[in-house]
Amino acid sequence: MADPELQAFLARTSFFGGLMPEVVATVAAMLKEKRVAAGQLLFAEGDDGKSMYIVQQGALIMRRHCQDGSQARLLMMRPGDFFGVTSLIEMERRPFSCTAEKDSVLYELTNLDLYKLYKTDPKTYLLLYQNIARELCRRLRKAGERIAALEDALHAATGVRTPH
Repeated sequence: MADPELQAFLARTSFFGGLMPEVVATVAAMLKEKRVAAGQLLFAEGDDGKSMYIVQQGALIMRRHCQDGSQARLLMMRPGDFFGVTSLIEMERRPFSCTAEKDSVLYELTNLDLYKLYKTDPKTYLLLYQNIARELCRRLRKAGERIAALEDALHAATGVRTPH
């Protein structure tokens, strides 16, 4: 059984939003703690992805390579945030890299853990997937807003709109 403080923390995250305490406890017991030192790479863009993470402490930055060789900063993950879920859903390589900005404590859920949950408790599995879908929709909406703002800034600077 998972630590009650960890369960209380997890229950406050959007990943576990709306789930009953016994469900949070079940999933919390599957999680593996991972510590990442400031500056340490958790995973690189293109790595095989078989797990997602929930941040308990610290901060991590997501980056993606640009065509010019630079790296774009995508998202900063802080306590309560979760990431890596697209690798669980798509079974594709990581679309970005992740590096700890501060010493961080994460909790990892693997695709095997999720599959076990599907086999043993389909209702909990479905509720978690709903929470994942909600978060991905929120991120997609924010990304759309950022793209529109960049388009507006480009148009203001050059007078040219990119074709659709």
